[in-house]
Amino acid sequence: MIKNILVSGASFAGISTAYWMKQFGYNVTVVEIAEDLKKGGTPVNIRENTADIAKRMGLLDQIQSNKIDMELMEFKNSDDVTERVEIREQLAEDEYEIERDVLLDIMFEAVQDDVEFIFGDSITSLKEEANGVEVAFKGGQKRSYDLVFGCDGIHSVVRKLWFGEEAEFSHFLKTYFSITIVDKLLIRENTTQMYNEPGKAVMLNSYNNKTDIVLCFSSEKELPYDYRNEEQQRDIILNQFSGLGWRTPELLEEVKNSKTFYFDKLCQMKMPSWTKGRVALVGDAGYCASPAAGMGGSLAIDGAAALADAFHKNHGNYELAFQEYNQSFRPFIEEVQANAELMVDFLVPRTEEDIRERISQTASIKDI
Repeated sequence: MIKNILVSGASFAGISTAYWMKQFGYNVTVVEIAEDLKKGGTPVNIRENTADIAKRMGLLDQIQSNKIDMELMEFKNSDDVTERVEIREQLAEDEYEIERDVLLDIMFEAVQDDVEFIFGDSITSLKEEANGVEVAFKGGQKRSYDLVFGCDGIHSVVRKLWFGEEAEFSHFLKTYFSITIVDKLLIRENTTQMYNEPGKAVMLNSYNNKTDIVLCFSSEKELPYDYRNEEQQRDIILNQFSGLGWRTPELLEEVKNSKTFYFDKLCQMKMPSWTKGRVALVGDAGYCASPAAGMGGSLAIDGAAALADAFHKNHGNYELAFQEYNQSFRPFIEEVQANAELMVDFLVPRTEEDIRERISQTASIKDI
């Protein structure tokens, strides 16, 4: 009988997994390396299957009351002239866009009284035992759990300790990006603006009196950097976008002085199995599709529900549930990852000719 479960990571994958495992009556502990919930990031799309899951979790009413209604996308040239405007299609009744931090708070509030959260700590080792997994924590503690779920993102500690090095599974999409959120409107609210030069993209999203500054650049080779060294990452962005046209100089000043900054490569995680023994991966840790998919948050929520459904179908038998999870959810992941690779070329055209071709297209951007 499974009693104690450890979840590594307190974002969408971790909180969703904790919610479902608690529903099955298990004792759930969530460990998060940050001192609090990690804030910052672009809005999350909740649609189709994800909307159904949110309804099952009792969260849909709150999502509805906090939804964002994006209206326009404008493609700009260096003189700030709009070369193409696309009106965002009205979302269907069961489709929502919501600020990432708002959704994270809603989900956390749904589980915080029923789940043990340990902030400011992380897993340092996993050791298989006869009836569980012995876990050592950075803080010095050792505890045993029946199951461990790695919901700790693209640079997952659980994946590294249990499945192998990140490089074994990471598929680099030859692009890097940063996200900076400023608490003011730099453009008209509920609008997206995009500017491109070959191999570079500058995108602004405005909503709720704030603006996301998203900067992307192409790179044939992976760059050496410390993913925990924010100053080094800012320098990479500032160097890459120095001398770029449009409003870039002004935006780089915002990036330089901002409190919120996130940088990483666009990549996908491709693994032959998301489970091994008593350990399973959920969300970006197992099957990151890359931010180009526009589905990071929703994919994590979908994955946690797929795992929960597998547990329910197999009456809590974790071995059969893990097998079901690997088989039933994989076709969807493979489709999303394939579509995401195509989106990279749309977001960051490599040549001036590619940029002009995209401007002349009349495609819907509903799914960006």
